[in-house]
Amino acid sequence: QVRLVESGGGSVQAGGSLRLSCAASGNTFSAEYITWFRQAPGKEREGVASIDRQSSWIAYANSVKGRFTISRDAAKNTVYLQMNSLKPEDTAMYFCAATLHANAWVDSREYNAWGQGTQVTVSS
Repeated sequence: QVRLVESGGGSVQAGGSLRLSCAASGNTFSAEYITWFRQAPGKEREGVASIDRQSSWIAYANSVKGRFTISRDAAKNTVYLQMNSLKPEDTAMYFCAATLHANAWVDSREYNAWGQGTQVTVSS
């Protein structure tokens, strides 16, 4: 089983930036794809960005394209989410999740390993 630990959340004003980290340990072989999800109170969990092991495939939700960048440091078993031009609607708990196969990367049911989450709050 792969273990995921997120860090880097916090409170920023609109227009600011944050960088989230997702550190993987344990059976990292099963973490072929790592995806960032977010969930705001009263809303469904939303896929934000996803990346494969070799960083050869990347996907973003339309709501974050051009503002967020996902990257992966294979040597450190860490995935990053650089978030720029943050908006109040980006406020949510952010989770990273891992899976060996991802037929539909935005479907949370595809993932069998989850981190505990890190809170991002953007004020206007």
